[in-house]
Amino acid sequence: MLSEAIFFDTLRQGLWVAVVISIPILSVALIAGLIVGLFQALTSIQEMTLTFVPKLGAIVIVFWISMGFMTQTLVSFFQGQIVPLIVGG
Repeated sequence: MLSEAIFFDTLRQGLWVAVVISIPILSVALIAGLIVGLFQALTSIQEMTLTFVPKLGAIVIVFWISMGFMTQTLVSFFQGQIVPLIVGG
């Protein structure tokens, strides 16, 4: 049976892995949103697709670039933490 300390420690590490994996995408979305918002404020263009398309493009590009890092981080977390718990070690 899994003790509470091991459960909460694994949960904490899993949440930290989720934060580390999401930082590149969220930071690029924030920067793209700020740039597009500044551009809209300076030019008085209030087009909704102008905010959506550049952010989506930036997110897709960063996701494609950081897929290896994300996969490596998740695999190491699962091999180091989750699989030994399932096996019983």
